[in-house]
Amino acid sequence: DGVTEVLARRGDNLQDKFVEIPCSEDYDSHKRFEGCTPRKCGRGVTDAIITREEAERIRRVAERGLSLGGSDGGASILDLHSGALSLGKHFVNLYRYFGDKIQDIFTEEDFALYRDVRQRVQQRIAQTFGIRSASLYLTKPTFFSRINSTEAKTTHDEYWHPHVDKVTYGSFDYTSLLYLSDYTQDFGGGRFVFMDAGSNKTVEPRAGRVSFFTSGSENLHRVEKVHWGTRYAITISFTCNPDHGIGDPVL
Repeated sequence: DGVTEVLARRGDNLQDKFVEIPCSEDYDSHKRFEGCTPRKCGRGVTDAIITREEAERIRRVAERGLSLGGSDGGASILDLHSGALSLGKHFVNLYRYFGDKIQDIFTEEDFALYRDVRQRVQQRIAQTFGIRSASLYLTKPTFFSRINSTEAKTTHDEYWHPHVDKVTYGSFDYTSLLYLSDYTQDFGGGRFVFMDAGSNKTVEPRAGRVSFFTSGSENLHRVEKVHWGTRYAITISFTCNPDHGIGDPVL
């Protein structure tokens, strides 16, 4: 892995750590939105906008949803927007598959908390990158992930490959991750790794920690394989293009 630097340790309590890096050219091949498309690029970490208690409540939402399915491999996802849920080697639509039973799984409060958290993350990203919060639109996929040490069964389970969000998803301009469990306490491995020339910068997950970054290849990244335990997180992503915007999920 070459040289590894820790950007954020689990034991740190960070207000607003930010590292600016030069933007890649990825944004030039997409329509630019003045005052939103990244001109200032970088990566930030904060433990100050979501409490550990809120993270615990959100994790319980993820646990309840994912208890309805789960991948045969080590990585399961739940997308409250589209209803996509890992089930065996495939995905099902949670809302169609379970119908009215969904009311027994989730509450209006769950979705209100989800909205509130999304808004706080959006505001922090806007503030850090010097853009208006209203210029950002939630975009898909936005999803819960549950990763354990079970061997991968399909390519969907292979979460550890390096990738660039702007290249993979197109619509992403700003990516955020809210961690819902603790590195070394709830799971081993599973650190988030920014892959820079000559060295890796790692973020150690901690419940309530938000890691956010511009989505171009200036932020090539991967997740280490989880060796034991279970790692929960939620990926919340934003676009500058209103055509790629989605609404908050509703029950």
